[in-house]
This record gives sequence, C-alpha cells and structure tokens, in this order.
Amino acid sequence: MSRSLAPAPPLRYLSAADVLAAMPDIDERLTLAERTMTALVADAELPPKIGVHPRPEGSFAHAMPAHLRGADADGSGDLLGMKWVAGFGTNNELGLPAINAVVVINDAATGRPTAILDGGPITAMRTAAVSGVAIQRFAPVMTNRAPRAALIGAGVQGHSHLAVLGRVLPGVALSLFDRHPERAEALGLAARATEGIAEVTLVADARSAVRDADVVVTAASFGPVRQVMTSNWLAPNALVVPVDYATYLAAGVAHDASLFLVDDRGQFLANRDAGLFDGYPDPAATLGEAILDGTGRPDKGRVVVTHLGVGLADVIFGAAIVRQAETLGLGTILRP
Repeated sequence: MSRSLAPAPPLRYLSAADVLAAMPDIDERLTLAERTMTALVADAELPPKIGVHPRPEGSFAHAMPAHLRGADADGSGDLLGMKWVAGFGTNNELGLPAINAVVVINDAATGRPTAILDGGPITAMRTAAVSGVAIQRFAPVMTNRAPRAALIGAGVQGHSHLAVLGRVLPGVALSLFDRHPERAEALGLAARATEGIAEVTLVADARSAVRDADVVVTAASFGPVRQVMTSNWLAPNALVVPVDYATYLAAGVAHDASLFLVDDRGQFLANRDAGLFDGYPDPAATLGEAILDGTGRPDKGRVVVTHLGVGLADVIFGAAIVRQAETLGLGTILRP
C-alpha cells in the first residue's frame, strides 16, 4: 500500500513592503540581534559565506545558510533557512540598490520551504541591530555631556542605523559623512527627524566626522577606499563598529585596540584569508562570547567590534517577520 503524501505547508511570499510592515519594533530587533550573537557560540550551525564573484569587479553573490537549534529536545524551536544576497556597487550609478537579497525559511522538521522574503529590509535592519547590541555593551560611559557619534556612509545601512543610534545613545550628537554630498544631505534630513538624535552635523571629510566621536560606525560602500582610518583619526577611548569590512578601518586600529571582537570567528578568518582583512589580528572573542562571559568595556583604550553579517540573523529575523505577517494576513500565498 502506498502512503499518500502529507499536504505541503503554505508557501508565503513577502515583498519589501510586507517585510517592513511586519518588522519587529526596535527593542525587539535589538533582542533578536543579541539572541543571534549568543546563539552563534553554541546553538547554531552555519558555514562562512559561500561566494562567487561575477562581473563587474568588486561584485559578489553569497549563499548564507543557517540552522538554529532551539531549546526544546523535540526540535520544535529550531529554525532553518538561507539568505541569497548579491552586492553590485555599480548599481548606484544605475539608480538601483547595491544589495539585493531573498531569504528562504524552511520547516526545520521537514525541510519544506514555508516562506520567501525580500531580504533587503532584513539585511538593513538586522545589521543595524547588531551594531546596537555592540554599542549598548561597549560604548564609553559619558558623564556631564551628551554622547557623540559619527556615521560614515549615507546608503541603506546609514539610514537603517539612525533609529538604533537614537535608541541606544539617547541625546546623541551625530556627525555624518558621505562622499556624495546629496546623499549626506538626505541622511542628515532623516537623522534630524529621528527620535533620540539631538544634533546633526554634516562634515566635508571622514576624518573630521570621527575626530571627537565616542562611537564610530562605518557603513561605506565597498570600493577604492581601503583601511584609511588609522588610530590618529580616532578618540583614545572610541568604540568603532565597522559594518563595511575593512573599507575604512585600518588593521592597526584593531591591533592597538584594548578589545577586538567579531560576530563570527570562522567567517572573519575565512575573509581574512581571502584578503578582505589584510593585516588584521585574530579577534579576542566573538561578540556573543563576550556577552555570555559578561566581558565589560576596558577601563582605557579603544574597542573594535567588526560584524560581517551572518545568515543566522536573517533566519531569526525572517522567522519573526513571518509570524507577524501571518497574524496580519500579509503576503502572497504561492502554494496553498
């Protein structure tokens, strides 16, 4: 007797607008980001990004699968999925997004796909949230004055970091730089309208932006600029959070830092072997290890927290978005 196949679960497609409508609020995003970082220590399986490099030069396409082992022995809390992401820096000249991605969520018990999401908003929001976790843990403590932050890069990541900076550094005075003045101006307008950001200054060069900053976030487009931000650019106790690999931050800053952390050690080392972090030291720990160990900010010196982005973040955020989308009735059912 042949066994009849069980009906497939619905396959839901969420457009960028659907994803944004179902996106968790900023406090939940920070919680999801911290969960991602700590899960990387022992509860997740994921390889370094599997990549190919199409033309034009500098472009990439990465496969980012991830599995999260939940706390329940029956696997009911497990998550499984993958992001497929392509980065084409030349798209800006065409009026197109530089980063395009989809996230696929699978049923962790059967492997059957249950959702396909536009990955652009997820990439933006989960990256900024991981930066927020690093800032909450390792920003210098300010007394008798407002915190000062610098943001380099006025693209999608620059915009996504605004709400996080306003949330984790309330009252912050923010300096902005982008090599395209019109993009910097647009980011400045958005920053002035962001809750928690008290002051916004547009500056003519990156070095001026970061000179007195307590927190520096570099989110520049990958390109010809490489490792130009040296230690003499930075305040002695600054927290530096690069999300653009080594586009701006020089290896010497990581060497000289009192604490150098990464999001995922294996991925960082694989990218260093590929030449994307030339001269960088081994990290002291991952951000998740530091959180779990209760590592505090050193009394003196800079802290560098480099995060390259991991597929686990996309899967954790994607699953939360799908749950909310189901509640709200969002998306298109591709397979009933």
